[in-house]
Amino acid sequence: MGKRFPGVRALNDVSLKLDKGEVLAVLGENGAGKSTLMKILAGVQAADEGEVFMEGKPVEIAGVNDALEQGIALIHQELNMATNLSVGANIFLGREPRKRGLIDETALLEKAKRYLEMVGLEVDPQEILGNLALGRQQLVEIAKALSVKARVLIMDEPTSSLSQNETETLFGVIKDLRGRGVSIIYISHRLGEAKELADRVMVLRDGENAGDLAKEEIDHDAMVRLMVGREISEFYSRTIHEPGEVALEVRRLRTSAHPEHELNFSLRAGEVVGMAGLVGAGRTEMLAALFGVAPLRGGEIYLRGAKADLQSPNDAIRCGLALVPEDRKLQGLILEMTVRQNLGLAILKQESPYGLFLNEVREGEISRQMMAQMQIKTPSSRQVVRYLSGGNQQKVVLGKWLALEPRVLLLDEPTRGIDVGAKQEIYGLMEDLAARGVAILFVSSEMEEVLGMSDRVLVMHEGRLTGELPRDRLSEEAVMQLAIGNTRAA
Repeated sequence: MGKRFPGVRALNDVSLKLDKGEVLAVLGENGAGKSTLMKILAGVQAADEGEVFMEGKPVEIAGVNDALEQGIALIHQELNMATNLSVGANIFLGREPRKRGLIDETALLEKAKRYLEMVGLEVDPQEILGNLALGRQQLVEIAKALSVKARVLIMDEPTSSLSQNETETLFGVIKDLRGRGVSIIYISHRLGEAKELADRVMVLRDGENAGDLAKEEIDHDAMVRLMVGREISEFYSRTIHEPGEVALEVRRLRTSAHPEHELNFSLRAGEVVGMAGLVGAGRTEMLAALFGVAPLRGGEIYLRGAKADLQSPNDAIRCGLALVPEDRKLQGLILEMTVRQNLGLAILKQESPYGLFLNEVREGEISRQMMAQMQIKTPSSRQVVRYLSGGNQQKVVLGKWLALEPRVLLLDEPTRGIDVGAKQEIYGLMEDLAARGVAILFVSSEMEEVLGMSDRVLVMHEGRLTGELPRDRLSEEAVMQLAIGNTRAA
């Protein structure tokens, strides 16, 4: 299979083989060609060269309808549904059962309920889709794909918006589908998911086949080696520094999400402290409260020994705090603005004459400095940030805040949805910042990341801190015991 875009060869002689009832994990860094290949198979884009065979016979896929007729369904990473319609209407949109020429609402609801049960989603098919949380909307889209009787189901980062329980439900659905002969192509940056689910792993690198791994060959190092084309002997390269003065101290902090619990902890200069816990533990809400995004319900915050009144993000910024949010597209970037404009957002207010006029010279200096420091891959600083890869978008968010030279850096899921190479670059940046005395508090749902990058780990359960683990006592079991509320693990 081959595909070109202006100035870019996205796919070069790529081949993919999928057996009946097989789960094939397709891995690769951002820009490796994964999404392009899947869009071709699903009829979203046309290939420039190559053929597609179903059960040994050549088929033509000129559009999405052709793919659906062949039983190929694609679940996009970015949800593409009508949030103003009901759940049932979304599942059968354009394929509604009819009676005497009119939509048969009774049949639609009955069938929708059956497919919702298949994905373990207990929701009324008449419920408006937009009223559901994002993770539940993702499960509705999976139910929609199942309703077309797909023989080949393509899942592009399907767990990116799911909670732990929803993810486990999805894994059960995938295993059930495999047992019923449905073939699944599974794309994910989470290598642990590939190891758990895949019968085989296929890796793309720079638009070409980099290699395959059979079931018994699948492990973290082997997948990383194929993805980046080199050995990574120390993926998490940490040097433990002697911590400096207390940079941040939290006393009896209560958040709006869990006002009944008080939080007490401190963070020292040069420390990298991980914040672990299950979805809903209150970690994101705690960071939002520290940064002045969400109101405090009580407690005190001290920065370098001085009490701080953080009523807004502007207050937090003036006190030397910076927050990289969980959702970079919604909260961290202005997607229609350029790389240069985004990199200058945080600092330009204090750099602008009288706070009224844009200092374009300073904006240019900041963007050049941050693009070099962050190694942002972009044709130019004038590139619209929407068109960068996920990893480079994340670097822009980080660069925007690092231009302020913060003393305390709060990171919420800093490597979510980015490839393994970009992850390593961000880990290296965290290490460099810690060496320069920046105090880092990061929230992550990836256990490997928490264990690999933390000097110590704080664990939350349902809004309260259940324990703290120093680096020499860190283990997956110890963290999980605290995450489920077993304080004896501390």
